[in-house]
Amino acid sequence: MKRILLAVVFGVASLSSINTKAQVSVNINIGSQPQWGPSGYDHVDYYYLPDIDAYYNVPNKQYIYLNNGNWVFNSSLPSRYRNYDLYNGYKVVINSPKPYLSHKIHVKEYGKYKGYKGKQVVIRDSRSTRKARPANNKYRESKGNNKSREAKGNGKHDNRGERKDKH
Repeated sequence: MKRILLAVVFGVASLSSINTKAQVSVNINIGSQPQWGPSGYDHVDYYYLPDIDAYYNVPNKQYIYLNNGNWVFNSSLPSRYRNYDLYNGYKVVINSPKPYLSHKIHVKEYGKYKGYKGKQVVIRDSRSTRKARPANNKYRESKGNNKSREAKGNGKHDNRGERKDKH
């Protein structure tokens, strides 16, 4: 009887040491994206703002801009940008670490979006927000969202948020 009891205790002890939990990590920052951000993205690390040549770090809620040749990290923009309209200015989604280190590339590639005002739907004005759908659904409407390009960090810009102007 002692042997059976010992075997059961040993068996339970060995089974409890086996970690059978599956861990799934999903990184969605919909709730933390600012209302002036472009609609259609379930994850954003940074926005590049070509009109003012600055970045916005979404997780840290910080602006990153050049001041006398140095990158400044601040929770607000400097006074020289006081008239800049975040809702109307164009935003480029960049999902790579420290994008400001590739600043020259971004200026060359996305400089053409300077003055591209109002041609990008922002989160506040997206259709799903107007229809009062749950927040988690507003980014699922867009098929083929930025996961395929931007999440891989290849630096390509996604034009889904642009409105087509009718002439």
